[in-house]
Amino acid sequence: MTAPTSAPDQAGPVLPQARGELSAHVLKALTELTELTELKAPPGTSSGAACAVEAVEADPYGDDLQLALYLLYELHYRGFAGTDAALEWNPGLLELRGSLERLFASALRQDTAESTRTSPEEALDALLVEPAGHDPDSVSHFLARHGQLWQLREYAAARSLYHLKEADPHAWVIPRLWGRAKAAMVAVEYDEFGAGRPEGIHAALFAALMSDLGLDTTYGGYLDAAPAETLATVNLMSLLGLHRALRGALVGHFASVEVTSSPASARLARAMRRAGAGPAAEHFYTEHVEADAVHEQVVRRDVVGGLLAQEPWLADDVVFGIAATGLLDQRQDTWLLARWRAGDSALRTPLGPHRASGPGRDPDQTSGR
Repeated sequence: MTAPTSAPDQAGPVLPQARGELSAHVLKALTELTELTELKAPPGTSSGAACAVEAVEADPYGDDLQLALYLLYELHYRGFAGTDAALEWNPGLLELRGSLERLFASALRQDTAESTRTSPEEALDALLVEPAGHDPDSVSHFLARHGQLWQLREYAAARSLYHLKEADPHAWVIPRLWGRAKAAMVAVEYDEFGAGRPEGIHAALFAALMSDLGLDTTYGGYLDAAPAETLATVNLMSLLGLHRALRGALVGHFASVEVTSSPASARLARAMRRAGAGPAAEHFYTEHVEADAVHEQVVRRDVVGGLLAQEPWLADDVVFGIAATGLLDQRQDTWLLARWRAGDSALRTPLGPHRASGPGRDPDQTSGR
């Protein structure tokens, strides 16, 4: 048996700019460890850059820590162009990731303590209650009623960090389920991945939406532009997906997404139609209205229900996953709405002018810059 080939990735996104000491540390480690590989350094040689750094004073929801975590998590997806694929399992990077994860997870546990004192059924029922008021503090409500094309473009650019890998983080839970829960989870994921049709993969549909909006469909292309609040929503999925002990929380996250998706997607479809965003932009959301209305029932009855029938002790974890999802989604909505209502860009780097739209492209074919 031969050892796996270790070589720099070619197809992943380019490395972003640092946002502070932690993310600069990770970027340096990725670069230096790759250089050691290319120089064929002896096994065990370390640049010293991958050692865990002091992170206890870092803001767990801030730009620096969230980018550092995103960089480390992305090694388990497509990696980054020019970095060694073997770094996915580098012990020093895993140690560093663990220290950052503990800070992030601790903050989530603390900030959802009040909302986790309920049952999974009650937590999911609460998601079906529409917020009171004519103009609630929800991005989908705002965009449906007031959204301008430039705001829709910013929303799509930020959300592309998840939607161009849509359903991938949730797939990690499949080998950790069995019986009814596994069968139902696979059925829903099968739909998310296009039901056997590559053009129907939801990530490809989102790339077509981006093309209608004149955006770059490159996988990870808007990482530098995305605010910390958006990075945190994606990092939560990776945190829950990569830890078997958090499988209940990942199921809770998945259920939360499916329960809230259909009504929010209906509002976003109206927003795209009202702004004249284009047929592919509208189609992405109309596709989710019907599909996720069905998925909601399957997830509640068979994924959550099946899991808790087999492992009832995971009920609190399911509720935590629901609560943490709601917390981070609300933080993202608050950031976006505050900036937009002030007439400002919500992105770290404002988008360029709208360019002519073209046919949607498969993000797998546009993963390089």
